Amino acid sequence: MNKRDYYEVLGVRKGVTDKEIKQAYRRLARKYHPDVNPNNKAAEAKFKEITEAYEVLGDPAKRGQYDQFGHQVFGAGAEPAGRPGGGPSGFDFSRFDVGRPGGIEDLFSDLLGRHEPAAPAGPSKGEDLHYAVDLRFEDAIRGLSTEISLQRRAPCPSCSGTGVGTGGRLQPCSACGGSGRVRGTSGLFGGSQACARCRGTGKLPSSLCSPCGGAGTVLKAERIAVKIPPGVENGSNVRVQGKGHAGRLGGPSGDLYIVTRVRPHPFFERKGDNIYCEVPISVNEAALGAKIEVPTVDGKASMRIPPETSSGQTFRLRAMGVPHLKGSGRGDQFVT
Repeated sequence: MNKRDYYEVLGVRKGVTDKEIKQAYRRLARKYHPDVNPNNKAAEAKFKEITEAYEVLGDPAKRGQYDQFGHQVFGAGAEPAGRPGGGPSGFDFSRFDVGRPGGIEDLFSDLLGRHEPAAPAGPSKGEDLHYAVDLRFEDAIRGLSTEISLQRRAPCPSCSGTGVGTGGRLQPCSACGGSGRVRGTSGLFGGSQACARCRGTGKLPSSLCSPCGGAGTVLKAERIAVKIPPGVENGSNVRVQGKGHAGRLGGPSGDLYIVTRVRPHPFFERKGDNIYCEVPISVNEAALGAKIEVPTVDGKASMRIPPETSSGQTFRLRAMGVPHLKGSGRGDQFVT
């Protein structure tokens, strides 16, 4: 059986934009969707045809193959392969690529109002915290162990993080009947969505914990030991695992990220993992050569100046620069 031209099926001309193809498909899908036309075989066949056309023309790679070779690129009489699965009103979408981001499945979610929960049901990880720490140039190079003071949300000691008041208990949510989902009104046909009242858990406390107001967490001042590794630079993020805000309903805590702010040095300049500085020498030292002491982040280091050294000449002190943050070894120090 000969197939109709896919552009003709969607009612667009060849060469239209991807956006125009998507708009055409949405318009036709709303008109011929099986949920709008129950028990209508002609509408179901039409919907099958336009969905097949969009599965090809809505994918830039498949569309390029189709434009060059036509239907035979997918095999004689064959349709584009997808993954198995069922659809609304018993319609079979097994031949269509419903797993592709932005593809058929996403369009059906928009059309039918079937959305993912606004918040995850059950325990969830707490939010991450960010804390800025000012460092001297030398501390950023050598590393530093210190303590910081901050406030983070911790499990409420009165309810152990449940949010339930003394003598209370968790009971089914009256808004959703304990299912965690309610019927929505968005989209073309409605659908179900996470219950806003219980945030998809299906349960609510019969009484709220007074200290935390039912949140399950309270703000707590803490002092936290932090180890800044050698070699950090301005704007580096040092992760302290599990020291962010406490998780919801017993979920794991988030992480703490230390954001480093490195103060500039009056003598040293950092470029990558190398350090640069300028050292003045006398005319005699430049002409005859000399052994001089050079400041480094680790203290004084000896360096030999050869005879007839010209102004602006640069010398290298190997492995006297910044420790590599990833891996072993150090950069160099360049002395001018």
